[in-house]
Amino acid sequence: MKKFVAMLMAMLMLLACGAMAETAVEAKSEGVMTYAEYAAAEMDAEVVIECYVQATQSWWDNKITVYAADEEGAYFLYELACSEEDAAKMLPGTKIKVTGFKGAWAGEVEVMDGTFEFVDGGIGYIAAPVDLTAVLGTEELINYQNQLAVFKGMTVKAIEYKNGEPGDDIYVTLTYGDADYSFCVERYLTGPDTEVYAAVGALKAGDVVDVTGFVYWYEGVNTHITAVAAAQ
Repeated sequence: MKKFVAMLMAMLMLLACGAMAETAVEAKSEGVMTYAEYAAAEMDAEVVIECYVQATQSWWDNKITVYAADEEGAYFLYELACSEEDAAKMLPGTKIKVTGFKGAWAGEVEVMDGTFEFVDGGIGYIAAPVDLTAVLGTEELINYQNQLAVFKGMTVKAIEYKNGEPGDDIYVTLTYGDADYSFCVERYLTGPDTEVYAAVGALKAGDVVDVTGFVYWYEGVNTHITAVAAAQ
């Protein structure tokens, strides 16, 4: 009898843990899309999402471009209307509600013509990079568009500065297996005064590295690099 009770308790605990796991994803506010609903929305449709800032490009002309995510997926918010004062509050983990239109440019799916409001709750979700090395060169990779990812054991093939000299974007060609992949140091995200800009600029052909970045798309995958290190 005692053994039966113990087994029953264990089963109940497993069921409880399963229920907790199912509810771990934060519920959306009324009128706000889940990531699945956003992904299924037609192009040019109005979208309303809640998400967390992961990083931003430089503010300019009352606009800011945001790399954002929630527990279900990631978003690229292109040139949100934003004051300079609010741009200073766009720290990683900040929760925002965004209304805009779903669009695409050169393969990159994004929210365009967006406005936003801050959502109370303090610093929230910050995504850990997901290892996508195994899906490089597959159709599956695009399912992770805009997520923070790490690609391991990449061999440097070429480093090229836009306009031929330091100060602007850096175009990085990395090889994995028998294929080449285009990565980018986006100056408005990680500019010349950042450690990652200097680290990428110092790479040499043949170096083997682990690269972290946002899975941006431009005529194919064109990850925006946020960190680089010697391969582990």
